[in-house]
Amino acid sequence: MLVTKNAIPRRTILRGVGTALALPLLDGMVPALTALAKTPAVPTKRLGVVIVPNGAPAEYWTPKTAGAGFELTPSLKALEPVREHVVVMSNLDSVGAEPGRGTTHSQAASAFLTGARPKRTTGAALELGISMDQVAANAEGLGRATQLPSLELSLEGGDTVYGVATCDGGFSCAYLNNSWANRSTPMPRETNPRIVFERLFGDVGSTSAEARLGRAQRQQSILDAVMDKVARMEKGLAPYDRRKLDEYLEAVRGIERRLEMAEQQADRELPAVESPAGIPLSWEEHARLMFDLIVLAYQTDMTRVISFMVGREESGATYPQIGVTEPHHPLSHHRDNPEKIEKLARINAYHMVLFSDFLAKLRATPDGDGSLLDHVMLMYGSALRNSNRHTTEDLPILVAGGGGGEIRGGRHVVNPKGTPLTDLQYTMLLKLGVPVESFSGSTDAIREISELA
Repeated sequence: MLVTKNAIPRRTILRGVGTALALPLLDGMVPALTALAKTPAVPTKRLGVVIVPNGAPAEYWTPKTAGAGFELTPSLKALEPVREHVVVMSNLDSVGAEPGRGTTHSQAASAFLTGARPKRTTGAALELGISMDQVAANAEGLGRATQLPSLELSLEGGDTVYGVATCDGGFSCAYLNNSWANRSTPMPRETNPRIVFERLFGDVGSTSAEARLGRAQRQQSILDAVMDKVARMEKGLAPYDRRKLDEYLEAVRGIERRLEMAEQQADRELPAVESPAGIPLSWEEHARLMFDLIVLAYQTDMTRVISFMVGREESGATYPQIGVTEPHHPLSHHRDNPEKIEKLARINAYHMVLFSDFLAKLRATPDGDGSLLDHVMLMYGSALRNSNRHTTEDLPILVAGGGGGEIRGGRHVVNPKGTPLTDLQYTMLLKLGVPVESFSGSTDAIREISELA
């Protein structure tokens, strides 16, 4: 890291017409005294949760051996380039979903990040509990330290669940959301990459359709509005910081181009269908855009807490791009048909390809004395194990990232049978520096994710 005599303010924002561009952490933002200190600066830790729907067949997911020498299974094979940053977790149960008692998709989804049991209701009388991501969002060193306490993203909106207010088992469809601000309030999720982009980089004061139209009519990109300020700033930067800033600006520009292409394709190819601007026609491009926006959100420190629902429980998405044309949810009720189980595992493996590419981008993005992947703590998994029987024991879960030195990857940790998933979530909150005495009743830390006392 280059030592600078006069540090650029960490919260430097370049403003233009309708634009506020936050900058990534540059070496020039590190004061000389901090950089020369005998002990390194404390890294900025971040939390991420990635949720995939409808379970995962254990025979395709779970490694056969524990420890560092485990072999990656078909569902996990895509993690090979980043395996040293991943801990596969076995024998974690979702106790809030009442294992073994005919759990519904709604119960499983709502309990996944809360550890709580939902009140059965089809109306507005919701009752659950705060989710672990929102505990982090309320913490001083995480959510309260950034402009956006948290981001909740999804590829599927509420209207994708059959268009009704009541889902399986007589539970409100609101329970299909995983992120909860408190006992009665689910956090709304954003599905539109354009709106996410403008929340991160826009300064229009609103994400309404009128505001977005106004920006489009001005035909001015985020970068066009501030490039004169960027040029002036670059003159005073060291060569390494200039390269770092150029790479970041190119990433922003690239996402802008992809959003513009998505909007043009939506207008051209589906003129008779109302399609939200910014949502690509391609499912994979939609997912990759969201993952890339997460990288930028972490890189600019606009937020340190993000949850991303790749699909809701009961998702009916199809994946013809990998040869799976049956809707995901009906396919997951496979009735032990080997062909259907293999297709379900193929979907799990496809999701893992996208997640692995996301981890690789985090690893390639410098952050302080390491990378974003070194400093983030990610939990990836599904709220069900066997969707055919709606089981919530031994969930498919992994932890990724270094957590600022708190996690040692490249291992398969086999927990004692019946270990609550909330033990892992409690452990993650502690390692992120959140001062919690317990989480949803859990007070036992899983030390094996780091093997640190």
